[in-house]
Amino acid sequence: MSDTPTYEELVRNALVQGDWPRVLILAQQWSQGPASGPRAFFALNVVHLIQGEFALAWQMHGRALESESDITEVGERVEEMKQGAPKESHIHLVEGLFLAQSGKSEQSPASYQEAIRLNPKSAHPYFFLAQIQQRMGRHDQAIKSYREAVKQDPDNVAARLNLGVAYQEQGHLEMAIPQYREIIKLRPNDTLGHSNLACALIEQGKIEPALVEYKRALELNPKDAELHFAVAGVYDTKGRQDLALKEYEEAHRISPELAPAATAIGWIHFHKGRVDVALDYFSQALKVNPGDSEATFGVGRVYDVKRKPEMAADHYTKALELERDPSKKATLMNYIDKAGGYQH
Repeated sequence: MSDTPTYEELVRNALVQGDWPRVLILAQQWSQGPASGPRAFFALNVVHLIQGEFALAWQMHGRALESESDITEVGERVEEMKQGAPKESHIHLVEGLFLAQSGKSEQSPASYQEAIRLNPKSAHPYFFLAQIQQRMGRHDQAIKSYREAVKQDPDNVAARLNLGVAYQEQGHLEMAIPQYREIIKLRPNDTLGHSNLACALIEQGKIEPALVEYKRALELNPKDAELHFAVAGVYDTKGRQDLALKEYEEAHRISPELAPAATAIGWIHFHKGRVDVALDYFSQALKVNPGDSEATFGVGRVYDVKRKPEMAADHYTKALELERDPSKKATLMNYIDKAGGYQH
């Protein structure tokens, strides 16, 4: 009988020590061998989460916790690890990650809090605890936990990004912006750092600095349709319809399923008197998203211009049903009344 430890034993030991680079190497070897299975892929899932590689973590999640039997198998092994090393912070962190990803997220805070109690200098349990708190709508608690994660690891870009977003969602732009600027210092080529900073600057009314950040983000990721759409919106606000149209068209070219881009293009053409071109873009938007109230309203405006009041009124009424903004609802009511007046 061989005394050589198995990959699972080696990975468990590395997890207990929080030796994430070693976990990664061993788990990759384990996952490629004959003994591979959900436990190996869960180890990879954990280390990718710890390293902030969330797309890779999600790929491993699908191979580790896809079925109930997988969840049971991994859960039993996590429990065994905890029973074998109850005072090891990293094992409680792993337990929290398992619970958060297996339909038991409400139970995960207790595991993260125990990990913090055992090792208050580790940023990871604060970060993942904050994510759960944010998901549960406990925004003040989430901000506190994200701040602690940043305190323990000032170079943690994911924690700074989430902290900035949490501040921004609460309207604390003066707190969010420094986090985004710090991300850019840490990673000058971080697209999200530049784009989130731009968004926050827009909210502050600082249009020109925001454009600088958006343009930098586009240099780094020129195929991001959402970025082109955001830049177009800034130009639209400034009345630069030519530049706005160019960016909206690029967003639409990259991602035809981005309905708001087609709608925005339609409105620019409509206001320039090109109603048939506008109708084509409004129709494209509605093909992707039949619930687009702006595009539906646009079709109504086109029929209004074409002196087809009944068709215009039908689309205005439909747009009214879809619209959620009270001020826009009032505008639509006026158009419905006018369209009805044409019939008298």
